[in-house]
Amino acid sequence: MANIQLKQEDALSIKFSHQLGANDSCRLDLYFALPKEMGIGPESLDEEEYFHSAIIGRRAYYSDGLHLPLVQSRFVSLNKRTMEEFRLYLNLFAYQFAVAMENDTKELLQLKNAEEFFPRLGELGEQVGAILKKFRRSEPTDPKWKPWFEHADNYLSWHCEQKLLQLIMHAPDIPTEDAEGAGTVRDAVLSLCRTEALYRDSRHYNSEKTKSDHNRISNKMLLLRRLIQQGVVLKEELKPLGVGLKKFVTGLATGLVMLVVSALIIKAQGVFSGVTMSLLLTLAVIYGFREIFKEDIRNAMWRVIQRGRPRWSRLLRDTSSQKVVARQQVWLDFVRSKDLPPAVTEILSRRHQQNRLEAEYLHYGISTRVNDEGFLAGYDTLSEQVSFSLVPFVRYLERGKVKVFRETEEGICAETAERRYQINVVLVYREGRKGPRYARYKVTLNRSGIISVSEKSLPEQLLGVSG
Repeated sequence: MANIQLKQEDALSIKFSHQLGANDSCRLDLYFALPKEMGIGPESLDEEEYFHSAIIGRRAYYSDGLHLPLVQSRFVSLNKRTMEEFRLYLNLFAYQFAVAMENDTKELLQLKNAEEFFPRLGELGEQVGAILKKFRRSEPTDPKWKPWFEHADNYLSWHCEQKLLQLIMHAPDIPTEDAEGAGTVRDAVLSLCRTEALYRDSRHYNSEKTKSDHNRISNKMLLLRRLIQQGVVLKEELKPLGVGLKKFVTGLATGLVMLVVSALIIKAQGVFSGVTMSLLLTLAVIYGFREIFKEDIRNAMWRVIQRGRPRWSRLLRDTSSQKVVARQQVWLDFVRSKDLPPAVTEILSRRHQQNRLEAEYLHYGISTRVNDEGFLAGYDTLSEQVSFSLVPFVRYLERGKVKVFRETEEGICAETAERRYQINVVLVYREGRKGPRYARYKVTLNRSGIISVSEKSLPEQLLGVSG
């Protein structure tokens, strides 16, 4: 799909990202087909707990290139606008630069071939050095504005150095035939890291005590990161839906159970004359069953009533003006196979025969309506990134126990085969009044992490609407 991407983020997480313009509306649905052999279902995974602990979203202003906020920040400084405007555009550039650096680092870390890794690392190092130089040319001369520039400059310098050092540390082994070229790239990137460290020292950005303690420097940079996010990352106000309805269901379930219990008590009093030990034991059993079945009946009723309804609403506000920029509704629940949309069922049925296993279906949906006003001046697009941690899934997986035997020159050897699982993810995207577009991804993973995330083909009748 042109407007949306689903890809691996970390060792055990995947994410989707897309952009939304002013006055846009869209609906995105993800259907996770979890093989029953993984042991994940409504009984073992609480949707609400998973939503709050493993689904992380980030929504901020977006521009097509890193140069745009930089040009605007320079324009603001030259035209002597307000300090607040300067801070906003400065933060926009710093935030987008930091996010771009993180995304490039994650993509590079997934490359295991040195022939691909080191040329890409060299390009990244050159880009970082060039962008930092351009950024520093726009340093303001007004003493009131300098502290905000220095905060962003300090963080970006340290952040870039950390990401580059991380890449060098986790670089694939250098082959003998390419040792000279890869070594040159490595030395150039290390030289850039040393240059940035000396630059921060020359500007006296961090005290000796802070630099010598990794805890202090990490926490200081975390605070600087929060400063540059002000005015860029939208403030989120999440509200659970159906609270009153859930209370009503609880009262209705309790009333139904008490109706049955009262009938049983009246029946028991008719059987036993007077207050006897047998009557007391019967009443104890009746009340015991009431406590057992009350929760089950309430949960069953709630699942039926809640099915298909959004579970949360979210307001996105501009942190500067406090204006509402967008509204969202969020769904997260396990759905039955018969409740899947026909197109999703058709897509899943086209899997290879050996992969057509019984599955539980976890549905995540998000509907967004963007306002046509309230945006920061100069911006008319939002970027949304949502990551899904698969750690709660992995805890149920089995380790490899199967032995694979083969004959070698030394004799017969046995190797333990890792147990792999496949999760199919069907993505459905509707933009405005346009028809839905589809995509299917296969996520292969084991207990250690994600092996691969690959996009798969769709049935012919859906190719025209797959985007």
